[in-house]
Amino acid sequence: MNSYERVMTALNREEPDRVPTFEWLIDQAVIAGMCGSNCPLEDFVEKMDIDGIVVTAVNKHKIIGDKHFIDEWGIEKKSVHTDPLPMAIRGPLSNERDLKSYVIPNPHAPYRMDKLRETVKRYKGKKAIIFQVRDGFSTARDLLGFEKVLTGMLDSPALVRDLVEISTEYYLKLAAWAIDEGADIIFSGDDLADNRGPLFNPRLFEEIFFPGFKRLVGGVKDAGAYYIKHTDGNIWDLIPYFIDAGIDCLDPIEKPASMDMRKVKKEYGKYLAVKGNIDCRYTLTQGTADDVKAEVRRCIAEASPGGGHIISSSNSIHSGVNPQNYAAMLDAIREYGKYPINENLAND
Repeated sequence: MNSYERVMTALNREEPDRVPTFEWLIDQAVIAGMCGSNCPLEDFVEKMDIDGIVVTAVNKHKIIGDKHFIDEWGIEKKSVHTDPLPMAIRGPLSNERDLKSYVIPNPHAPYRMDKLRETVKRYKGKKAIIFQVRDGFSTARDLLGFEKVLTGMLDSPALVRDLVEISTEYYLKLAAWAIDEGADIIFSGDDLADNRGPLFNPRLFEEIFFPGFKRLVGGVKDAGAYYIKHTDGNIWDLIPYFIDAGIDCLDPIEKPASMDMRKVKKEYGKYLAVKGNIDCRYTLTQGTADDVKAEVRRCIAEASPGGGHIISSSNSIHSGVNPQNYAAMLDAIREYGKYPINENLAND
């Protein structure tokens, strides 16, 4: 099997030749530590035999300062410390009046798919091509502000629903275009929980966010692509909604948030594939190569038997990951991830 076939087989909850692996984000510093400073992601995934590559839409920014900008949605963002992912620090909306005059970006701006087209030209049919979108919560949160969207669910639910609708329509159009251009998988990375549980009552998720999320997933599936949902945190109460929406895979099954990979696979493996979950807080940052090897063995033993597992970090290969540890992780996947899986790996 090649990388594309390996990922598709796992998403169909079947056994490929080897457990596939890819990441939402691989920090350039980690890439440099493994392949040199002039190695772009596109070359890295090929050199390291990684099975998928993630692409985002091209967006234009108004630069304010170093790692500080305003995006096309009017959201002010800034990267903090060494984290390459910018954080929203100020949104363009405060109330219903602001929304009446708000103009959303054009999902069909001609430059949106430039990066995707390059990736498709190089990797279509060879590696899984994953295109990133957002589901409704993160868009509403960044446009209105975290505190206002949380309180708005109770005191201004119509406004929050309008923002979810804006997000849903935008990303439905963007996803459909990406799939038409050659994307195999759509994923959304909106975090909906922390280690204690969902950020808000699941009833509010059902009433305000779920209808748009289900439409987004349905639109992706109708267009012929797979859908992977990422969210950190303790999400036991939300998994039934994700299954109802029709997602194909859930990521990253965060162990520190009381999410047990074996239990998730046992209870929900007939409905969805699972992705994860090598610890990127400690094992990949401060652990030894032997620690990484043991973690990979544990993860494969828990999640890979029977197929339906994509192994990856518990979030991303961020700037704090030791390049040698990520290399050890990839080596261990190749060593222990061949089917048929030995379910006693973790105890050997």
